Amino acid sequence: MIHALSFTWNPSEGFDLGPIKLRIYSLMFVVAFGLGLYLTKKIFDREGESQEKLDKLFIYTLIATLLGARLGHVFFYDWKYFSGHPAEILLPFRWDENGKFEFTGFAGLASHGAAIAIILTMVWYSKKVIFRPLLWVLDRIVIAVTAGGIFVRIGNFFNSEILGNPIEGEPKPWYAVRFIRGEDSGEHSLKLYEAIKITGEKTADAAYKAIENNPSFADVLATIPYRHPAQLYEAFLYIFVFAILFYMYWKTNARKFHGLIFGVFLVLLWTVRFVVEFVKSSQGGFEKLSAFNALSTGQWLSIPFILVGFYLMFTAKKRVETL
Repeated sequence: MIHALSFTWNPSEGFDLGPIKLRIYSLMFVVAFGLGLYLTKKIFDREGESQEKLDKLFIYTLIATLLGARLGHVFFYDWKYFSGHPAEILLPFRWDENGKFEFTGFAGLASHGAAIAIILTMVWYSKKVIFRPLLWVLDRIVIAVTAGGIFVRIGNFFNSEILGNPIEGEPKPWYAVRFIRGEDSGEHSLKLYEAIKITGEKTADAAYKAIENNPSFADVLATIPYRHPAQLYEAFLYIFVFAILFYMYWKTNARKFHGLIFGVFLVLLWTVRFVVEFVKSSQGGFEKLSAFNALSTGQWLSIPFILVGFYLMFTAKKRVETL
C-alpha cells in the first residue's frame, strides 16, 4: 500500500527558451545569491560600510562559491574520473566517445569545497578591501550563506540529485519520494539511454513521462524505490540554522564577539550535514578506502568544520569588539 502523501517526482529540469533551457536548479542559485545580496546589504548598512565594498564582496563570493564547489567535487569526490579528463573540470561541455559535442553544465558541485574557497577569499577581502578582522566578515556573511543554502538544496531536489537512501519496507507518508530521473546509478539504475530504449520515445522528458504515466511501463516504474528526500531534510533544517544566526546578529550582542556567530554557523550547519548523510546515498569519494569507510566522505569533511566551530564559540569572549 502506498500512502497518498508518498509521491513520484518527475519534474521537467527547466523551461525551454528556444535554443537553451532555463534550469530550475540555476534559478535557485539566482534566488540564493539575490537573497544573500539583500541580507548582506542590510547588514552593511547597519555597519556603515559602502555599496562599493558590498559589490566587491558579492562578486568575490560568487566566484569563490562556484569555483570552490566545482574543485571540491573534483578533488573530494571524483578525482579518478577528472584526472583523466582535466579539460572537463572547468569547461561545461565535452565530446562523447563518438566525438559528438555535448553541453553538460557543471554536474558536480561540493559544498565543502565552496566553504573552503569562501573562507580563503574572505581572508583576502578582509585585508585588502574592507579592512576589518576576518572573523568580523565571516560572522556577517554566514547569515546570507545559510539562507542561500536552503534554496540550493531545493534546487538539488528539483534536479533529482543527491538522493536519499531507499526506504526499507512500506514508505511513510511524510517522506517517501520516488525519483524517476535521479536513478542513474546503483542497484536501481534507470539511465537515460535505457529509458529511451525501453519506451521508444525520442526525448528524455517523453521517456520519463511515459514510465511515470503509461501503464505499459508499470513494471519499470515498480523497480524504482521510494527514497528519503534528503535534499528537503537538509533545506528544512537550514531554515532553523538561518533563524538562529539571524536572531543572534540582529537581536543580541553576539556580533560584538568576533567568531561567535561564525562558530555557531560551523557547528549547526555542518552537524545538519553530518546527520543527513546517514540517510543520503553515497556520493563517492575517499569513503571507499578501507581506512575511511566508517563514515561517508561528506561526514569526514564536516568534522573539521564542526571542531573549528566549537573552538571559535568557546574562545569568542577573548575577541570582544570594543568600538
